[in-house]
Formats: sequence, C-alpha cells, structure tokens
Amino acid sequence: YGILPLLSGTLMVALIASLVSIPAGLGAAIYMSEYAQPREREWIKPILEILAGIPSVVFGFFALKFITPWVLKPLFGLLGLHVSVFNSLSAGIVVGIMVTPLIASLSEDVIRSVPRSLREAAFALGSTRFDVSVKVVVPAALSGILASFLLAFSRAVGETMAVAIAAGSGPALAFNPLDGAQTMTGFMVHASTGDSDAASIGRMSMYAVGITLFAITLIINLISNWILRRYREVYQ
Repeated sequence: YGILPLLSGTLMVALIASLVSIPAGLGAAIYMSEYAQPREREWIKPILEILAGIPSVVFGFFALKFITPWVLKPLFGLLGLHVSVFNSLSAGIVVGIMVTPLIASLSEDVIRSVPRSLREAAFALGSTRFDVSVKVVVPAALSGILASFLLAFSRAVGETMAVAIAAGSGPALAFNPLDGAQTMTGFMVHASTGDSDAASIGRMSMYAVGITLFAITLIINLISNWILRRYREVYQ
C-alpha cells in the first residue's frame, strides 16, 4: 500500500532515461546545427523523426528481448551482478531512446535561432568550431535547451507501455536499477485491466495515481515555462 514504491520506480526510470537522452539528444542537435552539411542533415533529421514514430510497445519488447538478455546480462554478469528479467535499467534505456528525438529537435531549433553574428564574432577572435559551439552557442540557447530537457523528463515520467513491459509489475521500494519496479503509469495499466467495481480500492487508487501523475507533469511544465521566461536571451 502507498504510492512511494510507484513514485520511486517512476523517478528511477525517468532519471536513467535522462542520462541516456540528454547527451545523445544535445549532441545530435549540436552536430546537425553546427557541423553537419545540408545533405547530411537531410537524412539525419528523418531518421530521428522515424525513431520518434515507433510505437512504445515495440520499444518495450526490444528492451525485454534484446537489451536485457543480450546486453545487460552479459555485461553485468562479468561483474557478478544479477540482472532480473524485468528491470528498471532496460526500461530507462529504451525510454531514453524514445525521448532523444524530442530533445534533439527542440534543442536544434533553439540553437539555430542563435544569431550568426555571435558565431562570426567568436570565429574572428580565433575560436575553433568546438569552442564556438560549446562556449558561445550553447550558453546563448541555454534556456531553450533546459526547457527541452524538462519536457523530455516529463515525457519519460508519463511513458506507459514500454515501461510496463520492460520494468515489470512488482511495486517495490528499491533503488537497484537491475531489479524490477513498477511505475505509476504501469500501475494504472495493470489496475485498469479486467472488470472491477467502480467504488473499489483498486479503482480509486488508479484515479489517485493518475491525479498525482498529472500534478507532477504539470509542475514540470510550469518550471520549463518559467525557465524560458526567466533566462530567455533576446538579440537584436
């Protein structure tokens, strides 16, 4: 009983997804905006869009049938660690892959909106392309990039089918990503299956978890909007 096991599982999966998606998404955005030639960008962008269009249930089975048995178990088996069939790490990895296109698309739009005069001024001072990208362009677009991170985190918190398949359905207050866990969305999937009394504890618990999930995502979105307004850079 209680929502803490569900909350801990949700946050664990979302944090793992952020560790996967933030470096990959921001790196892809910087490459497409600052390094890629127009012809390269023409085929990199559609690949990311196709990745965003794959159903989440496919990612869930990919985690269950490939990442866990063929990647995680051999890797952590060398260290003598046991990896459960259902685990939070594989769920977080596939959710991170799912939200990477969101970060890449939003961050690229923000980075490309930085005035070219800032880049030219940095190049005139002798900066390399890497210095211009990391020390000039990214700080100038930091508010939009941070907002994309928070939106992606909110998307990871609300992911349902991939997490329900890969992470399992055992609500446990544990912090080992190699073990199974149940998220709030996964609980709602399992609680809504079958016929149950509208006034039962299970049905009321499902609504309570849904309200809590809505409140969390609303707070994250409000924080991202505040960051956009507070740290937005306006150039002439």
